[in-house]
Amino acid sequence: MIKSDQRPLYLQVIDKIKEDIDNGIYETGERLPSEFQLSKQLGVSRATLREALRMLEDESVIIRRHGVGTFINTKPLFSSGIEELFSVTDMIKRGNKEAGTNFLSSSIDRPSDDDCRRFQDENLKEMIVIERVRTADGEPVVYCLDKIPKHHFPDYVSHQQQSIFDQLEKSGTSISYAMTQIEPIGYHERVSEILECEPETALLVLKQMHYDDREQPVLYSINYFRADKFKFHVLRKRVY
Repeated sequence: MIKSDQRPLYLQVIDKIKEDIDNGIYETGERLPSEFQLSKQLGVSRATLREALRMLEDESVIIRRHGVGTFINTKPLFSSGIEELFSVTDMIKRGNKEAGTNFLSSSIDRPSDDDCRRFQDENLKEMIVIERVRTADGEPVVYCLDKIPKHHFPDYVSHQQQSIFDQLEKSGTSISYAMTQIEPIGYHERVSEILECEPETALLVLKQMHYDDREQPVLYSINYFRADKFKFHVLRKRVY
């Protein structure tokens, strides 16, 4: 039975389930009892339980698999403030994991019209396009597609494990800041398979244009993060 207090019952149910997860009563990946069993255990109606489960699903605490059941979701291994600019390598290392790279492709292509617009250069001739999978302790967690004007990166070595940020700095280009667009998506036919995702695992897509200390665009990246492994947060200040 959950404890009675002045808050709505569904909030008490949410706290109770989270408490049971923290105490190890329910473990990651474990299936919750049926709605009938769980509502009886907690002493609440099934309508109250469903509202609590809906909110827990919104928070990614649980995940529902249609026709199978409700399961405790995997806790993100990596958490970062979106206002802080870290390379993927640094994010993985900050999570106390070994960062690795699986190279899928590397090529020098003619820039598209969108590339010329993004990099504010109508005379752009060559673009380095790099496709990689970043790993944490050998597990694939991020799919990366990076585009860099070749004149910014004359010494690029595709098989090098070092982060692109570090390689750019060694070439004389220092990343100062990035403009970021975030898009949550569901299953991606190609990327989800590359990252070995379950069908219900969502992805967080970060599209970023990186600028140097002269405010020139130097690196455009599209990174697909496994949402069960990464959590991003942002500090928001009230404007008066």
